[in-house]
Amino acid sequence: MIPTAIGGISVTVVFGLMAWVVTSAAQWPRIKLQFFNIDAMIAAFPRVLQGFWVNMQVWLTVLACVLVWALVLAVVRSLRAPWFAPFRLMVVIYIDIFRGVPALLLVLLFGFGIPALNLPGLPNSGLFWGAVAMVLSYAAYVAEIYRSGIDAVHEGQRAAAKSLGLSEWQTLRYAILPQALRNVVPALMNIVVALQKDVALLSVIGVRDAVREAQIYTATTFNYSSLIVAAGLFLLATIPMARLADYLTRRDRERRLQIAG
Repeated sequence: MIPTAIGGISVTVVFGLMAWVVTSAAQWPRIKLQFFNIDAMIAAFPRVLQGFWVNMQVWLTVLACVLVWALVLAVVRSLRAPWFAPFRLMVVIYIDIFRGVPALLLVLLFGFGIPALNLPGLPNSGLFWGAVAMVLSYAAYVAEIYRSGIDAVHEGQRAAAKSLGLSEWQTLRYAILPQALRNVVPALMNIVVALQKDVALLSVIGVRDAVREAQIYTATTFNYSSLIVAAGLFLLATIPMARLADYLTRRDRERRLQIAG
């Protein structure tokens, strides 16, 4: 009881002091008018919210594609048969390239470059190719998370599966992957949170998402409060996911301690 009370008092004092320092600054009235104008927030909210639904739809679509494509990459890289060597090399090259190039640069290259080619049979939508860029970029990171989970499974599991006559694919399918995926769930949750925020990068290629709608409002009114609205919507989405990631990480740590004990 006492430690909880002390913690609550400490939080109140620290944040209260921070608020006092900010609001007592000489330029605070101007900042409040430009960034925290309630009337401007109310006026911008419908448009920013409409753009935020675009963010959420793209995020869910990209997330599903990333999880599947990254798993394919991780499985190919984990195959040990000699005849899979060229495919393992291609996966390594893919991961090195797409982890090394910033996601923003990929969005610009794919979102502007491929539609400009006007290739027959391919979409010309900047939104589509921007989403493809996000999938390719994040899949490289998630593939490595999957691979770490696969490598963390004890080698005895693979040997036991082979002793039962299972093929390499069956060993991965029935013995390795179920354990590996369970082990990497906490790390994947952090990627989910990061992806939800980075979808806003599509605004640089003209996608009418929350950030772009906020920028349009700012350009017409010279007031930046719409950006605070967009930031608030992203926080409402990411904070619960971040707390869920913390919970899963803590539960996974407790499970590992129980197994070790």
